[in-house]
Amino acid sequence: MIAALAPGLAPFSGSYDPDDVHFLMKPVALAPTEIAAKERLIQSGARHYSEMIPRENVPGEAYLALYRDALARNGARLARDIVDLAGALAERRPRVVLASLARAGTPIGVLLRRALRRLGVAAPHYSLSIIRDRGIDREALRHIAARHDPRDVVFVDGWTGKGAIATELRACLSDSSPFLAVVADPAGQADLAATSEDYLIPSGILGAIVSGLVSRSILNDTLVGLGDFHACVHHRQLAPHDLSRAFVDAVDGLARAERPRPLARTDAGRAEAAAACEDLMARLMRDHDVADRNRIKPGIAEATRAVLRRLPDRLLVRDPGDADVRHLLLLARESGLRVGRLPGDSRYRAVTIIQKVF
Repeated sequence: MIAALAPGLAPFSGSYDPDDVHFLMKPVALAPTEIAAKERLIQSGARHYSEMIPRENVPGEAYLALYRDALARNGARLARDIVDLAGALAERRPRVVLASLARAGTPIGVLLRRALRRLGVAAPHYSLSIIRDRGIDREALRHIAARHDPRDVVFVDGWTGKGAIATELRACLSDSSPFLAVVADPAGQADLAATSEDYLIPSGILGAIVSGLVSRSILNDTLVGLGDFHACVHHRQLAPHDLSRAFVDAVDGLARAERPRPLARTDAGRAEAAAACEDLMARLMRDHDVADRNRIKPGIAEATRAVLRRLPDRLLVRDPGDADVRHLLLLARESGLRVGRLPGDSRYRAVTIIQKVF
């Protein structure tokens, strides 16, 4: 059963405070697709991944304990990175309009908005959809352009994996030089980043319950008509387990004690990261006999999403004793997933390879 629940052009805020973000997305009802069936449909070319969503399950207590541990361990680092990014954005232009890429960019956009406001920059914040091979939501861009100077727009994401979304963004908006800011850019694809290191951003290992109870974006012709925003499912049934506000409040509380520092990344460092990413991708495709690079998901957060939402073939980690991959090793143990090693010189700490099913 598929049915639209709300008008296609009505911003909403999920479970966030409306002052923090407006989702430019269309809430709909869409039954989840079983993971193995979804994988077959994607790899056969019968359906695009954006036409379906998997079931959103509430993590078990052992996994949530590892999330809390990650927040305690890396929350202060994320707070410093947010403040540094906010400082750099405040210096770039007197006005900033944040357009976070749903859904991984949304909590980061909320944090950046709060940090920018403390620096005297109003920074209205929207969250919109971009989908690999299908582009950015043009209706959402029109909504923003009708209210703000498009030159003030900064696109926000949490991290880069291998740079697929950054590449999509540039391809979609090649005539306007889109500006992308992320926390962690191991792929060397963002215009502004706090670091090139692949580290565990706590929000990256959870789904809807840390992203305003909003699903990954959906572009399905049955649900999204002419003039609609791209769609999403608003998972209200998960409200008792929601951590969205708790996460941003915790990190923002730490950020309030920080002052912006100059970002250390250089153009040469970005180019080096990009080259290292492509080198690793080529090695993994060769060593694991992978012809389709979309089956390789590098980076802690992308590897986690692939284990939770796709049909993984194996997990590769640089160091099994690394605290930042404990949650992945737990998922692997629970599912019987094979675990191997990444090269010791890998800039990435984890990679998931998707099964070939078609």
